[in-house]
Amino acid sequence: MRESLFGTTPDGRPVHCLTIGSPPGPVLEVLTLGATVHRLEVAGEDGVRRNVVLGHATVADRLASGDYLGGTIGRYANRIAHGRFAIDGGEVRVGTHDRGHSLHGGPDGFDRRTWEVVAHDADEVVLELVSPDGDQGFPGELAVRVAYRVDGDTVRVDLAATTDAPTVVNLTNHAYFNLDGAGSGTIDDHVLTVPADLFTPVDDTGIPLGDHAPVDGTPFDLRRPARLGERVRAEHEQVVDARGLDHNLVVRGAGLRVHAVLESPRTGTRLELRSDQPGLQVYTGNFLDGSSRGAPGRLHRQGDGIALEPQLHPDTPHHPDWPSAVLRPGDDYRATLEWRFSATGRPS
Repeated sequence: MRESLFGTTPDGRPVHCLTIGSPPGPVLEVLTLGATVHRLEVAGEDGVRRNVVLGHATVADRLASGDYLGGTIGRYANRIAHGRFAIDGGEVRVGTHDRGHSLHGGPDGFDRRTWEVVAHDADEVVLELVSPDGDQGFPGELAVRVAYRVDGDTVRVDLAATTDAPTVVNLTNHAYFNLDGAGSGTIDDHVLTVPADLFTPVDDTGIPLGDHAPVDGTPFDLRRPARLGERVRAEHEQVVDARGLDHNLVVRGAGLRVHAVLESPRTGTRLELRSDQPGLQVYTGNFLDGSSRGAPGRLHRQGDGIALEPQLHPDTPHHPDWPSAVLRPGDDYRATLEWRFSATGRPS
């Protein structure tokens, strides 16, 4: 168990870095700013231990960025069209900052808040945040908890929330993975598999056009392993508009199950993502444009990492037939995701 001072926020609040896990398993560093996955070190088939997530070197770099690297996302991951929706017949208006829509909780989402550490030992860290009634326009006081735990070859993330008034909740983690190591180049040669027969077509602002559509014959058919570089350059209207993949896939089944398998042929590293959520947002870092700073001397560029975000489907408040995001007093919101690392047995 280790804890160190990472920096301070502009208003003087300390930001701590908390470490859990130990070799030969994963070693995870979590920041209290945003309950953020800052570093995640694992070994591939070649035996080399690497940090496989993108991050920022300083608090200032993190606050200057809009890329959500590793952050805990809330109150509502993904987009809500025009920042408006109804609960129990009453209209709610929330903060907008992405082409007229609410994205990842609004301009001041949970990834920019300082969380409180309530538990920390060698293998687990638990953080809490209280979001007041009216925060970013969302109704109800929301008490949120995220627990990170390292167990063997797995990092488990448990998200939970309660409210004192009807509201909407959709939490996830926004880690960007590069299994060749952060700063090593693009994820073009990574191979991705997602067990999803449907995806969610969106307009050119990222809002669902209607219902889900079959993946057959599209770049979103990831039911068999697919090289990412080929998919992000496909001549398909949805890919062209998004400058890559930035879409929700409807994962088969229910309960805790495999959402994705990501592999690096270069290092022989395999990530199996498991979750209990209905959807998976696959985002190939399309808007990493060199304005986001990573390790000293390095800038994040397009395709330097891939975010695999288990969550409810985007803009769910406007789609009553989809799994609901509404949370009511007396009910518990819970979501789980797991990152399981292993060697593929075939490094190049």
